[in-house]
This record gives sequence, structure tokens and C-alpha cells, in this order.
Amino acid sequence: MRAAVLHEIGQDKLDVLDDVEAVGFGPGRVRIRVRATGLCHSDLSAMAGVLPQPGPFVPGHEGAGEIVEVGEDVRDLKPGDRVVVCWLPACGSCPACKRGQTQLCLAGFLNAGTPNFKRPAGDVFGFAGTGTFAEEVVVDAGCAVPIPDDVPFDIAALIGCGVTTGLGAALNTADVEAGSSVAVIGCGGVGISAIQGARLKGAAEIVAVDPVASRREAALRFGATKAVPPDGLADAKQSVTGGEGFDYVFEVVGRSTTARTAYETTRRGGTLVVVGAGALDDFLQLSMFELFFDEKRILPSMYGGGDVLRSYERAIALWRAGRIDLAGLITHRVPLADINEALDQMRTGVALRTCIEI
Repeated sequence: MRAAVLHEIGQDKLDVLDDVEAVGFGPGRVRIRVRATGLCHSDLSAMAGVLPQPGPFVPGHEGAGEIVEVGEDVRDLKPGDRVVVCWLPACGSCPACKRGQTQLCLAGFLNAGTPNFKRPAGDVFGFAGTGTFAEEVVVDAGCAVPIPDDVPFDIAALIGCGVTTGLGAALNTADVEAGSSVAVIGCGGVGISAIQGARLKGAAEIVAVDPVASRREAALRFGATKAVPPDGLADAKQSVTGGEGFDYVFEVVGRSTTARTAYETTRRGGTLVVVGAGALDDFLQLSMFELFFDEKRILPSMYGGGDVLRSYERAIALWRAGRIDLAGLITHRVPLADINEALDQMRTGVALRTCIEI
């Protein structure tokens, strides 16, 4: 079958090959025919070595498709079922799951160390234990979450990561208060989803911050009340909050420099939500005095900060009701053969989300 492979960490191009085989099928596992997958910035980060990932590997973790085959002991899935790929499934029995913090379950991360594919040249891993830039993937049954028939594969794919992450940051992690002021730094697919979440919660002012003009324009369509480039954030802070700072600031870039800016843009007693996934060696520096004196809450948000399955259901319900726009997030579509074009669209910022049709 065909899959897009990164041969070595640090390379910036993928090689679309037709000699890749999905492996690992057996009891408790399912084989999925991937129909659509989104390109998330985390894929680029893994390719560059910012996020830890063994190689060679097939990127992609934001996918949807249909079940081809189920292994023994799989009771709730059957061939033909439409599913979204969940890269962070909950085991249900670890301490985090028992506390109700299923987004902190480590079971899914353990899958990342086992090869998902093989080629004549050897084993190939799948990013985050999945690898959806392929025609088929084999995953644990818990990674395949059924979706209703009326949800298109491209919409389902977005719900598998970016939408759930951004919406959840606003709805779950921050629990944005109605009438509040919000700034979102980084307005790709995840940032736009955070903007939609803040709008749903009734934020009075939502300032979108991004260096790319087309993304700023998109942010206004999705609910931002003001959109500025990074060098306009200080003026926006002054004009919107009288210089005090925003009630909530979402950092959706994953860099210490933007996180520091986000901290400084948050009012005393306000909330900084860290959504972007950054590098292990990129440290955010804060003094002990400012932590004490400013009393700002710093809240990391992992995969939307809530139960993943419930978050999927909520996103579908909001989409059906017309309360959130998911189709509008897909600004570009490319076939798997043109995956490197999608990478360029992400790197230059011209795309909110590119859908790879497989």
C-alpha cells in the first residue's frame, strides 16, 4: 500500500512509497482504511525533532476512515464502521483515567514505541502510535471511535485532533467566562478552534494574533472581534483592556518566546492557557516574585483538557447545530501523492488545515 514516509528525523520532505505494509493486526486490534487526514503542526514538529518520535516514521494522527477488519475480542466495532482515529485513547484503568483525567492517560504513548508499518528495508513507526498518512493503519480498538453516518470523513478527521484541542482549551481548560476579554496567539486550525470556543462561551472581546494576513482575516470570520500581527498585540492590549491585560490568553504556537509574551499580555489574576506543543529543551522563564505577585493562572491544555470521547460528541453536536464551522477550517485539499505541497502550505501559513484525501 501507499504511505508517506520520513526516512530520517530532520528531513523536510516525505517520500510517498507503495511498498509499505501496516503491521500488528491481532486480538484487540483493528485495521482502518484511511479516507481523509488533516495535517497538524505537530506532524511538522515531529519531523523536525521538536517532538520526540522514533524514525523512520509515517506522520499523521488526525484521520478518519472505515473499519476493514477486526481482531478477536473486539466487540463494539465491525467491518464497514466509520471511525475517527484517536491518537490518545484512554485505558480506563490507570490512575489518571480513574480520576477522570483521561486526556492524561499514557497508554496511547506506549504505542508510539512499537512499529506500525514495515517495508522491505525494515520497520517503520507511526506518529503518535498511528500514522494516518497511509492508505491503511492498524491500531488498538480503543483508537477507533465510531462516528455517525452524517459526519463526512474530512470533518471527522479535524475532530480527531485540532478541533478537539482548540475547542477544549476554551471550553474545558479555561472555561472562559461570558463577557471576558480573550487573546489567541497563533491562528491556525487549533487557534481558530479556540476562538470558536471562546465565542461559544460568550467572550466579549476576542483578539486574534498571527503574522499571516490570511489567517487574521479568517479569524475575524470565525468570531474574533479584532485581528492583529504580533507587533500589534501591545496596542490591542491597550485599546481593548486599557493596558491591564486580557482575562484569558491562549498560546497556540508552542514556543517559550510566545508563551512569555502571552504571560505578559495576561492581566494580573488572569489565565494563560498553553495549547501549543513545544520542545523538551525550550524553557519558559518566570521569576518567583512575578509568579507570586501577579497571581496569574498558567494552565497547560493537553488534547483539550477533557474526556476525549465526550469532546468528540460535543464537537459533532455543535457542528450539527451550526454553532461551529468545521468545513471552513479546510482551506486546501491535496491527494496523498502531493503531501509535500501540504507541508509547504502549513509552513508558510497559507492553510488553516489541509485535508489529505487518501
